Amino acid sequence: MYRREVDPKSSPLAAFAVQLRSSREARGWIQDELGERMGYSGTHISAVETCRRSPSRDFAQAADAALGTGATFDVMWQAIQDTVLLEGFPEYLQHEMKAVRLRTFELGVIPGVFQTPGYAGALARADVERGSITPELATERVALLAKRQKRLLRHRDAPLVYAVLDESCVRRVVGGRDVMANQLDHLVSVSTLPSVTLQLVPYALGHLRPLLLPAVLLTMQDRTLVGYTESASRGYLERDDGLLDRWERAYDQLQAGALSPASSRDLISDVRREFQ
Repeated sequence: MYRREVDPKSSPLAAFAVQLRSSREARGWIQDELGERMGYSGTHISAVETCRRSPSRDFAQAADAALGTGATFDVMWQAIQDTVLLEGFPEYLQHEMKAVRLRTFELGVIPGVFQTPGYAGALARADVERGSITPELATERVALLAKRQKRLLRHRDAPLVYAVLDESCVRRVVGGRDVMANQLDHLVSVSTLPSVTLQLVPYALGHLRPLLLPAVLLTMQDRTLVGYTESASRGYLERDDGLLDRWERAYDQLQAGALSPASSRDLISDVRREFQ
């Protein structure tokens, strides 16, 4: 039987199509079997897998439920709609949901995994005001973030999360004083979870900070590493062993120069009092 090949790099729609086929085949299901589990015909599945039909939101969520892929297809559907997520980020999310350890370094903004709805909503509204996304997509972005947080922080198979935040993350005001006060309270709270280690890099470290850009290191179940970083316009997955080794060494140095988790909570609490 003729099999139409689709290049996943050509568009978000193509990436969705290839991921759907890959996930289905990993289960050993034919298109009719997946369609039956999702409530769609095998012909419909085939049309999506070959980019002859664009998936709906309901289709994406049904695929996640049938294939046990978390929010993978829901997130990829968002990428098809427009610019809710940076190009490259949906591919990163596929790895994130399978990771056993996540190490992140962030500058200037609280990482998404720790953001409150008020803080995330303020960032999304700012993108609406700039004309980057629509209000509807802003709402979807915040909802998808909540799904990621549940998987990373509350799920029984949640990974170990190590976060090193530049001091600017807790001092930059997002959404106003009340939003920041709630965000800092939440940050202190999640930092006490058994699976979370949170440290702050004080301004005093200055130019000695070994990482100059935000970065994420994922450790997979087979102990392989996947890296991720972003430019202003897109995200980049990194699999080069040599580069990832340098990222790991830099991250280790960053943790060594950061405040301890207890001292980090003290600094966050000090900043929090400024919003009383």
